[in-house]
Amino acid sequence: RQPRLCQCAPGWLWLQLVLAAFSQSLDSDFTFTLPAGRKECFYQTMKNDASLEIEYQVLDGAGLDVDFTVFSPSGQMLFSDYHKSDGVHTIDTEEGDYMFCFDNTFSSVSEKLIFFELILDNMDTDEDPDDWKEYVQGTDILDMKLEDIMDTINNVKARLGKSSQIQTLLRAFEARDRNIQESNFERVNFWSVVNLIAMVLVSGVQVYLVRSLFEDKRKIRT
Repeated sequence: RQPRLCQCAPGWLWLQLVLAAFSQSLDSDFTFTLPAGRKECFYQTMKNDASLEIEYQVLDGAGLDVDFTVFSPSGQMLFSDYHKSDGVHTIDTEEGDYMFCFDNTFSSVSEKLIFFELILDNMDTDEDPDDWKEYVQGTDILDMKLEDIMDTINNVKARLGKSSQIQTLLRAFEARDRNIQESNFERVNFWSVVNLIAMVLVSGVQVYLVRSLFEDKRKIRT
């Protein structure tokens, strides 16, 4: 909730405005492990005429895939992805609880490491965002140009939020790429050891066969 400002000195008022502009965070992200053969669902409460953006990625696990579904508050399926490694969905919401599920029941062996992020827009608070104006009287508004200041702060906040979102997604991509590289590294090492063992065995067999060709098996009687 946006804090209510007090009637105070201009310097404190500026500080209160900055804190109010940056006090709300409508973005959230979560990383969890989805066991094999399991399905996990999450809920997000939304308001009318708001916007909900859901982005997910499978960071680790065999196949890097998962089933994903989104349901409206009335239970209607809005989106469904099958065996996808990532996806982005945007919803113009109505009031109620939205449910989104990650399904790994098709895999009986491999668990999946899943990252998802929720971005909520137009989630107005119960308080009027212009309530602060009643605490500033007379020419203070004209002198300080509070509306211009608030517009600038909101623009900075939006850009910082976008930058934070991009950085979060880049970290998710980096984590997935690192998991893929480590998995490939383990596979290369495993098959290199297998090939080395096979080469040693083949060399030993060849040496034995060559030596057996030159052995004189005739018995010498004296």
